[in-house]
Amino acid sequence: MKAWLVTAAVVLSVALGGALTWQHYLGRVGEADLLGDAGREHRGPPRRIDIQSAPRLSAGPGTRPGAGVRSRLDAEPGRNILLAGLDARPGEDRAAARADTVIIVHVTEPGDRAFLVSLPRDTRVAIPGHGTDKLNAAFALGGFELLARTVQQLTGLVFDAGAIIDFAGVRKVVDAIGGVELCVDEETTSVHIGWDASGKETPPYRLIPPSFRPVKIAGVRAQVYHVGCRHFAGWEALDYVRQRELIPDGDYGRQRHQQQLLRAIAEKVTSAGVVANPIALNRAITAVGDSLTFDGNGASVTDWIVRLRAIGPGDLTLLRTNAGRFHTEQRDGRDYENLDPTTSALFAAARDDRLAEFARLNPSWVI
Repeated sequence: MKAWLVTAAVVLSVALGGALTWQHYLGRVGEADLLGDAGREHRGPPRRIDIQSAPRLSAGPGTRPGAGVRSRLDAEPGRNILLAGLDARPGEDRAAARADTVIIVHVTEPGDRAFLVSLPRDTRVAIPGHGTDKLNAAFALGGFELLARTVQQLTGLVFDAGAIIDFAGVRKVVDAIGGVELCVDEETTSVHIGWDASGKETPPYRLIPPSFRPVKIAGVRAQVYHVGCRHFAGWEALDYVRQRELIPDGDYGRQRHQQQLLRAIAEKVTSAGVVANPIALNRAITAVGDSLTFDGNGASVTDWIVRLRAIGPGDLTLLRTNAGRFHTEQRDGRDYENLDPTTSALFAAARDDRLAEFARLNPSWVI
């Protein structure tokens, strides 16, 4: 779940000066060959990977785009970044986790605006070499590269960079900047956090597979986020943006809340209270670096920070797929989400670097 790349770029470019200071923080960012062959073709020097800090599983059998298609993809204007948020439970192998948050960040050709598009985790997709499944299965089946190839096949977009963050990293970042201000737009009951009669924290619901239907646990009071604006600590922000089971718009609501949190973090991390406070700034940038695994597809983290330096929190536009409306289809007892024709038009607009025009013509798709 990661506009952290945009956030980090804004913070570092505004607040830091001098090569030594930059290197102090950039050295904390894990770099890995996440995209593999799924990245935009580079005709210059070979890909540079400084730190192999995360495994890249084999994507398995599948074909790369032909030369003609590849040439067209590489000619797309603007830059695209694929962000994956992993919901790895304690003790779970990170490489086997599912990417429950998948966000495309499209940066315009001039580099002065960015658009965030969340893809529904249950979208029915063809996963190269693995048949048809839900989008969030691609990472578990073949790592970030297979996820990127799957999203590329779905959207027609080629990726210039990729990043991974664990959900636990969200809490660290929010705590590091002293919390964030969020406006709850629908009453949201947590299925993960509650308290028993003695005040001990315990899950208030059991999630019953295979659909993970929530069943209330007697005697446990659930954490509830009421409509209105207030300050969120790290644990609250993380819990709030993970909820989908008990809100009317399910995963679309969760996507919206996640994007709102990303903007709130960007606003807070570039505020005077953080930028002008060396201790707070150090905590914020360290937390971002510790939580991030990044692949610049041949360009360094520093290169990307320079490339994105003109983008501030006010230059981020949040877009929803399917206008936030369900297009659910059941197959073999499983619920899949399908994308509507206007979502295909959204992807086409991203390929042509026309998302500003798409947002103007489809205001209800803007969060």
